[in-house]
Amino acid sequence: MSRTKIPFPVRVPFVESLGLELHACAHGASELRVDLADAHMNSWEVAHGGVLMTMLDVAMATAARSDHLDGPGVATIEMKTSFVRPAEGELRALGKLLHRTSTLAFCEASVLDDTGELCAHATGTFKYLRKLPVKGRGVKALQRTNPDTP
Repeated sequence: MSRTKIPFPVRVPFVESLGLELHACAHGASELRVDLADAHMNSWEVAHGGVLMTMLDVAMATAARSDHLDGPGVATIEMKTSFVRPAEGELRALGKLLHRTSTLAFCEASVLDDTGELCAHATGTFKYLRKLPVKGRGVKALQRTNPDTP
């Protein structure tokens, strides 16, 4: 996959705060990267499981949206994660869309370390949403990177 960073199609401040970078997002696949820093570590000085789960979640979500970046957003419905080994160095998350219906996406993702070793793997189900229902019968619009996109 690409070494060139590309913009995320939607703005997610939490993802930005972790320093995750999108390197590919097309044809049912995605690639994210992060170079681990002190803020990403657990008490054993390896990547915190929450960082890995976020990478897996975002890789699957971007793979789910990769063929229709100007289309609806996605919300995680369920996710199953297996941690295989401690993650260190620069990490890559590779997401793949396995199957799509009009309302759901079924995906998988893996996190690899800088030697290509598998650190974590996940499967997930995502719901396509145009707006997110919130309290009081309100809705929230998707926060796109390009505000001119409907």
